[in-house]
Amino acid sequence: MPQIKEINTGNSASAALANAVALVTGGSRGIGRAIALRLASLGASVAICGRDIAMLSSTGSALKGTGARTLSQVADVTRAADIEALVGKTQSELGPITILVNNAGIGLFGPAHEKSETDWDRVLDTNLKSAFLVSRAVVPGMIQRGGGDIINISSLAGKNAFAGGGLYCASKWGLQGLSACMAEDLREHGIRVSIICPGSVATEFSSRPKDPAKVLAPEDVAHAVAMILTQGPRSFLSEVHVRPLRKP
Repeated sequence: MPQIKEINTGNSASAALANAVALVTGGSRGIGRAIALRLASLGASVAICGRDIAMLSSTGSALKGTGARTLSQVADVTRAADIEALVGKTQSELGPITILVNNAGIGLFGPAHEKSETDWDRVLDTNLKSAFLVSRAVVPGMIQRGGGDIINISSLAGKNAFAGGGLYCASKWGLQGLSACMAEDLREHGIRVSIICPGSVATEFSSRPKDPAKVLAPEDVAHAVAMILTQGPRSFLSEVHVRPLRKP
């Protein structure tokens, strides 16, 4: 895969996450972009990845403006080789990864019986397999250092069924199970694994028109991420549901 890189050596030493290094998958747009910018504003060094060079460049420029140390790299997080390169470059340029946000995801909707095997693989690989692969690459270092945070961005569709949601719900229900088991596997190593389940978010993810008053903004999810990362050291928020104040 082609790679692009953007590094900025600014520092925010007084911020809450000044010593943290965060990797946000799918960080070039939508929820991922909002999360990356929020973490940078809190002082973390932030690496983002995605497959769209133009969007990565745009978000990379915005991250530079916060004064954070940043890295932007093209990567397909469904491919182990791309992940190995991404993690290696992040740690080489920014330092050991202390925060992982598995945000990369896609939606493909309609009756499951009308979908192809290719459709299934695309959704499950992006929404579920990627979280497994990236976590697997990052966790050994966290275990060695005795701590870290992994936040998986799921959906309320991981808790509720709806017509046309077969593939998407399968991926998010799977992510719920993976996250809960990872939390049990890793808590004794000082690693906190949390999952965030947003309701409908106003991004380019969905083509359905939405009433802005009845959907979340990407920044609402970013706020939940910040809340998880700034809690006290003796606890962890295992699952956070984020809903619009007004019902859709």
